[in-house]
Amino acid sequence: MSALVPPLSRRLDGLRSSAIRDLLKLTARADIISLAGGLPDAELMPRDRIAVAADAALSDRSRLQYTESPGWGPLREVLAARESARLGREVPVAEVFVTHGSQQALSLLAEVLLDPGSLVIVEDPAYVGALQVFRAAGARIVAVPLDSEGMRVDVLRELLAGGERPAFVHTVSNFHNPGGVTMSPNRRRELAELADAHGFWVIEDDPYGELWFDRPSPAPVATYSPNVIRLSSVSKILAPTLRVGWMTAPERVCRAVELLKQGADLCGSALTQQIAADLLADTDWLTGHIDSVRAAYGQRAHALVDAVRTRFGDRVTATNAAGGMFVWVDFTDGTDTQALLPQALDAGVAYVPGNAFAVSTDYTASMRLCFTTSDANALREAVDRLAKAHGHV
Repeated sequence: MSALVPPLSRRLDGLRSSAIRDLLKLTARADIISLAGGLPDAELMPRDRIAVAADAALSDRSRLQYTESPGWGPLREVLAARESARLGREVPVAEVFVTHGSQQALSLLAEVLLDPGSLVIVEDPAYVGALQVFRAAGARIVAVPLDSEGMRVDVLRELLAGGERPAFVHTVSNFHNPGGVTMSPNRRRELAELADAHGFWVIEDDPYGELWFDRPSPAPVATYSPNVIRLSSVSKILAPTLRVGWMTAPERVCRAVELLKQGADLCGSALTQQIAADLLADTDWLTGHIDSVRAAYGQRAHALVDAVRTRFGDRVTATNAAGGMFVWVDFTDGTDTQALLPQALDAGVAYVPGNAFAVSTDYTASMRLCFTTSDANALREAVDRLAKAHGHV
């Protein structure tokens, strides 16, 4: 008699793998220039400086032990100082919580703030990692569109006036993934005012805020309201392998997250947290390092946008790359980017079709391009290959 197959949880119903992660499996070929991944450039990661910090951490055996669930104390102190400078107010250490990358913070917050069926408002197009978390939590997801100034807060206001009551609003406020836009200062203030007036949380997801090219990012949404929870990490400015993210939130939220984290993984890596603390506290070195990353990414971003606009002309619109890692492209001629993708791969270039980020709009004629892992010449060649593929569809 065959064995009965035990079931899996119903929470998996309707979940799907990230289209971006699946696409990365297809772009490992050396002949493909990939504009698909959301990866920082490994060549710009401070390998030697990380090695020095690792040696220093390993010199003390007592530092190889477990650490506190909210994170290694000295790292939280460094992060509290950085967040205080960013927000223009003192952020107590008790309001800083270290996580295994900012994605874990999203996951833990979903457990703390959501009941099945709770409303979450996201931007459309949306960050795929956030959608995966909110869907797994059984949330009801409603999308608010983006424009050149970020989230359409006027649309959010209409939803609230119509009786919608979100548990939280999620926003990638700086250099949006995938939209490439930044929320304007006025909209940040308006969003914070709505959170205060209606009693919902804002999760301000900010992994790219320090990667500005021409001018610093605006003051965070959290500057204007205590109802804002900020997330960030060292993945984009140092190295993803450290897996050090953090959350800045009211102490009661941090304590609730701590209870769940203890059940999930007890604590993070004391070793990588010590390495991150060493690098983040070395402010003179860090400033020079981030400046070099900004300079490289800025040159690549401008090369990609110029190539797209020159090669395709009025057949596309592309966001201005003022920072971050991504450019969002819309085909004005209605090109189906999902149908175009096989031709593009044959031509030796990869991108992510817009429908991978869709919530309520299909984005059939859109694509996300990442400029961080190729130099300017390779990016121009990638656009030439994309134009060649487009001509065959």
